[in-house]
Amino acid sequence: MSPLRAAVIGTGALGRHHARILGGLEGVAMVAACDPNETLGRAAAETAGCRYVADYREILGDIDIASIVVPTGLHRRVALDCLAAGVDVLVEKPIAGTLADGQAIVDEARLLGRTLAVGHVERFNPTFEAAAPLVRRPKYIRAERTSPYAFRSTDISAVHDLMIHDIELVLALAAESANAPAEVTRVEAMGVCLCGGHPDVVQARLYLSTGCIADLVANRVSPTVTRELQTWSAEGSVTMDLQQRTVTRFAPGPRVAAGELPLDAFVAGVPVEELKPALFADDGFFGLTDVPVAEGDALTAELADFAAAVVEQRLPRVTGESGLAALRVADRVLASVESHRWSDAGLTGPNVLLPPRRRAA
Repeated sequence: MSPLRAAVIGTGALGRHHARILGGLEGVAMVAACDPNETLGRAAAETAGCRYVADYREILGDIDIASIVVPTGLHRRVALDCLAAGVDVLVEKPIAGTLADGQAIVDEARLLGRTLAVGHVERFNPTFEAAAPLVRRPKYIRAERTSPYAFRSTDISAVHDLMIHDIELVLALAAESANAPAEVTRVEAMGVCLCGGHPDVVQARLYLSTGCIADLVANRVSPTVTRELQTWSAEGSVTMDLQQRTVTRFAPGPRVAAGELPLDAFVAGVPVEELKPALFADDGFFGLTDVPVAEGDALTAELADFAAAVVEQRLPRVTGESGLAALRVADRVLASVESHRWSDAGLTGPNVLLPPRRRAA
């Protein structure tokens, strides 16, 4: 079978990695790296072993698949051009800058029978892959995602830049457990702007149709990097560190399963010095397990899944509909942030923490 002829459109901080990985992916032949910035485009093309073009429209007739890694506001135009030319596409997250644009991409892909994947790369994180099968009917999820200010994606808020990753993971976990799409029935959120015109720090609470409640924190002006997600259910708790790649499972042990609780034992007269070590003993009240996490690169797995979906004519792991659902919730979170007004008179607006900069006279 002939290899899939591929192009990467947009070769900035993330797109150059798309080009590098696709250039080495089995069953894929890189045709071009496309970017109006010649320096970036040529560097990516050299790494991927393909040619450089400034205008992606020049090579649409020469490719089978495209990875679209342009600024969010350009996703609709580029994706529709590719789809109309018979090209299957992976669009980086968020799927588009607006719901209308995202819906247009999804509708066009469906109409033309083309494969559409969305780049929610955390679904391919080996940590999430190891943890997800252990999560059953979650009732509470807490996610925290922080990073230093990157001076990119400044045209969107931390909700659409960072939090949307965890929104998509929450929806995936809830849907997997319910064997049906999980709807967000209510959103409460607040946030502040620190570096520009969009909220940089956001706290949100999501109420889902499954009964699950999810608390999400996104902070892109942090001195540290954090990527953590914890779930709680009747079967215990699963904690995943997506940055350090660790998974810990906390679950009822044999004594709790038999109906015995630590407090009951204490009331019955068992000394505290005996109870404490029994909490996490092998035959104790609770089990604490470190879950193995496989090696692997999430972006490589994402791009390989996209290519395989095209060849096998199946749905990719993260479909256009999944990307659209995450965007829909992200928009609701941002709307809640913008509607929240702080009572402190020192704040200059609904979500502005720092005072306005003084301008030179």
